[in-house]
Amino acid sequence: MQLSEFDYFLPGKSIALYPAKEREESRLLKLDRHSGIVSHHRFSDLPSLLSASDLLVLNNTRVFPARLLGRRLGLESGPRGRHSPVCSQIEVLLVKPLEQETWEVLVRPGRKVRVGEVIVFGEGELQCEVLERGEYGLRRVHFHCTGDFDTQVDRLGHVPLPPYIHREEDPLDRIRYQTIYASRRGAVAAPTAGLHFSEGVFRGLRERGISWCEITLHVGLGTFQPVRSDTVEEHRMEKEWYEIPEPAAQALRSAKSQGRRIVAVGTTATRALESAALQYGQELIPCQGETELFIFPGFRFRLVDGLITNFHLPCSTLLMLVSAFAGREQVLKAYLEAIQSGYRFYSYGDCMLIL
Repeated sequence: MQLSEFDYFLPGKSIALYPAKEREESRLLKLDRHSGIVSHHRFSDLPSLLSASDLLVLNNTRVFPARLLGRRLGLESGPRGRHSPVCSQIEVLLVKPLEQETWEVLVRPGRKVRVGEVIVFGEGELQCEVLERGEYGLRRVHFHCTGDFDTQVDRLGHVPLPPYIHREEDPLDRIRYQTIYASRRGAVAAPTAGLHFSEGVFRGLRERGISWCEITLHVGLGTFQPVRSDTVEEHRMEKEWYEIPEPAAQALRSAKSQGRRIVAVGTTATRALESAALQYGQELIPCQGETELFIFPGFRFRLVDGLITNFHLPCSTLLMLVSAFAGREQVLKAYLEAIQSGYRFYSYGDCMLIL
């Protein structure tokens, strides 16, 4: 398949720069993937749009302030030929831990940072040395820290908002760029389909008798890495860590054996579920590991029967996953209707329910 088959035009005004005032106030476009029928709702309507027998699967990963702004230490010749230390700002995005105090990071601007250089954060209580260069700005670095590493990152770091949100970080982002059920630290981006859930929505689900379970996929660069090949099949996903614990595995086995629908909350939950199903089948056992599963049209879903998901960027692997689930033409047609109806797109935007 050609990458261009997943392109569409989105007016800049459709990109949500801030979340809705209240989580459940987001709009929800329901798409029946069998008939193609579209209807329009609020996320607060979700309990009434599901069946009492449905099982929701939530990704409980927790975003940490992975964006660090540091100073690159170097030497510059002074007016008399002397060398004096100078600093230039460097952005370091923590991608994933490799081993003790060693991380894979994304550096901007990457071309300036060479192996052996040191980047200093804050007043020097956190530093990293570049050990190895990778492609597209990736680096392997070793951190030196005064005190606890996570504590210093929480203090010095910034919310890793997506690059298309062109504004300064707001204190509210630490709350709203996080699901209310986030519990397992490790994501560099939010599983955005879950951002719409509020205590009121969960209360409505309970009243309807709708159950849910929690799994984990730590969202990394793999989820948002751009496709750089003209042909979709040539793209390779970066690995992301996931876990399906015993309570979730038991709930999923029970739902499948009873013929109940499994509704994944987000593309990340979908990838974790389908990765496990590929390895263990529908008789899931508790499992954990890394997945580089790339879901695009032609993929056969083994566990997921329904999907809650935000509206995604053109030509992205996320849009390809949704297209694999509901059909490319139907999805792009629904996207066009959403644009014409004034829906808000991307991480802080509105969402779809596909059944």
